[in-house]
Amino acid sequence: MTKQKSGINMAITVAVSNSSLFTTAAQKPQMVPGGFMNITISRRKLLQLQDLEINGAARINAWVDSMKASSPTHVKSTPSLSVSEDNSSWMDDHPSALDMFEQITNASKGKQIVMFLDYDGTLSPIVEDPDRAFMDRKMRKTVRKLAGYFPTAIVSGRCRDKVYSFVRLAELYYAGSHGMDIKGPSKGSKYKKGTQGVLFQPASEFLPMIDEVYKALLETTKSTPGAKVENNKFCVSVHFRCVDEKKWTELAQQVRSVVKEYPKLRMTQGRKVLEIRPTIKWDKGKALEFLLESLGYANCTDVFPVYIGDDRTDEDAFKVLRERGQGFGILVSKIPKDTHAYYSLQEPSQVMDFLQRLVQWKRSLKW
Repeated sequence: MTKQKSGINMAITVAVSNSSLFTTAAQKPQMVPGGFMNITISRRKLLQLQDLEINGAARINAWVDSMKASSPTHVKSTPSLSVSEDNSSWMDDHPSALDMFEQITNASKGKQIVMFLDYDGTLSPIVEDPDRAFMDRKMRKTVRKLAGYFPTAIVSGRCRDKVYSFVRLAELYYAGSHGMDIKGPSKGSKYKKGTQGVLFQPASEFLPMIDEVYKALLETTKSTPGAKVENNKFCVSVHFRCVDEKKWTELAQQVRSVVKEYPKLRMTQGRKVLEIRPTIKWDKGKALEFLLESLGYANCTDVFPVYIGDDRTDEDAFKVLRERGQGFGILVSKIPKDTHAYYSLQEPSQVMDFLQRLVQWKRSLKW
């Protein structure tokens, strides 16, 4: 490439073969020997193009850094929270919900506990194949008993139908696609109060766009081994659980190349997943507030919401609980993370222990 300044313009000679930049013959610049074209553009335009390239690269780097922060690949070598001296201050600020169980139940006395549960990484371990993230029988039995004592909702980034196929409990509330698809219990819940059926779908107009992006991402990411694209109805998830960490930058670039064509969609990062969803102001925190309102607890002082989740997207719900000054959030994590949650648990088995203790505690109050 050669450049010559002429006033405020620059003449740029570039090699362009069968270019689609120019749709008509009249638009095409003059060819020069060697198959090159002379294109004269303003210096301002050139700088804008350079800025776009620089900003795009910076954004990719930021995404990859975020992917690494939310999806550590070397957790096994991390010391246990209970023994690591470096983590002691974090545990002081976010103590185990099991250790603090008595204080938690004391704070909830005289109030209606409402349970909100993430799925992946909370009720089911994170597995390599997201289609096989099954909940075991003990956890399902525990959640069923829990729902018999407290209104209980599953709030997930997954498609609502997919989450239901994993959980298979009709007496629960289900908020799929980060709360953009909410349905009440179909049977067996004394708390449903006429709320069965679809309650809320604030992003219905985006369905054709989501389908289009899903197909584009399937094609764009197929060259990256281990990448899996999942259509979650109101959002698209690109799982990188099985992608080599050295390929994360390449995958982020592929996803960006698609998403940048859709200004009404945005990309967020979760635990081993990139998620593309509508830019509407709706998230898991909004879903929590909507469900509380549907249950008749919008402005009540005698409600005690408990939200348990492991992902960055759950922080929206943790933040809402802090701002309401009601209930608390529990982060499921083996490593310290910045969080709005009050308490912590390390893995789904501890989540099950906590839920079982809640059921036993509630039973004891009836005797």
